[in-house]
Amino acid sequence: MTDAAVAERLRVGPFDLEVLRVNANRAGAPTLLLLHGIHNISPSAPFLSLLAEHGQVVAPSHPGFGKSPDPGDCDTMYDLVQIYRSVLDALPAEKVTLLGFSFGGWIAAEITVCGHPKLDRLILVDPFGVKFTGREDRDFPHLFNTNPAELNRRAWHDPTRRPPGSYGIGWHVAIGDAMSDEEMVTLARNWDSLCLYAWRPHMYNPQLKHWLHRISVPTLMLWGASDRIVTPEYGRAYAGQIPGATFSVIEAAGHHPELEQPRAFVESVARFISGGEGWP
Repeated sequence: MTDAAVAERLRVGPFDLEVLRVNANRAGAPTLLLLHGIHNISPSAPFLSLLAEHGQVVAPSHPGFGKSPDPGDCDTMYDLVQIYRSVLDALPAEKVTLLGFSFGGWIAAEITVCGHPKLDRLILVDPFGVKFTGREDRDFPHLFNTNPAELNRRAWHDPTRRPPGSYGIGWHVAIGDAMSDEEMVTLARNWDSLCLYAWRPHMYNPQLKHWLHRISVPTLMLWGASDRIVTPEYGRAYAGQIPGATFSVIEAAGHHPELEQPRAFVESVARFISGGEGWP
């Protein structure tokens, strides 16, 4: 039976992070460290409880996101990588599967390039982080300078059936009287913090693609077939830079397959972390 998500605080060096934990005391279960995308993971997101049936889930909010304080002088991808390497140090598990969504997928790739003795497997879900085209070309739309309605259209397989609430890209359409003041503040903090870390260069590290070959753990790239933010073609090129990476598409899903197709998403993750048929 899966426990409810519990909100805790995690202190790593000078940093204080908000953390969701599910099944934290499930002895012998794999540990999954989740790195969220533009918005921190909601404890009510359906995929979270489904995922926790297969392991212990630890889901921090990045500094400045959710209820994690803004540390002030922490404002680069380098800072985030070092913070999460410290989080890995603090986890009691000997081996950890790192799972990153969207912006968090970029962070997860950077961490794994640097390496950590606890890293056992890597799962990247529609990540940003690299650029393959020329200087004047876009690999993906500019998240800060594109009409929110267009972002919403591109982000979801069926925008009219996107989950209610402030999840994911295109969150602007969720703003309304039904949203609490606390939710509005969280949205603003998340967007401001994303600007801090990823404004320029926009959502990528020019050096990262040169070092993806250093990733040596089994890697799964999961992609929404209808993602028009970072397309499956971009995803295949990304996967091609990581030795032995497996690329898998989830149908009827856009940039957030964990939200649009939570069961299909969790089934793919569960097979991968268990080393089931077809996975290393």
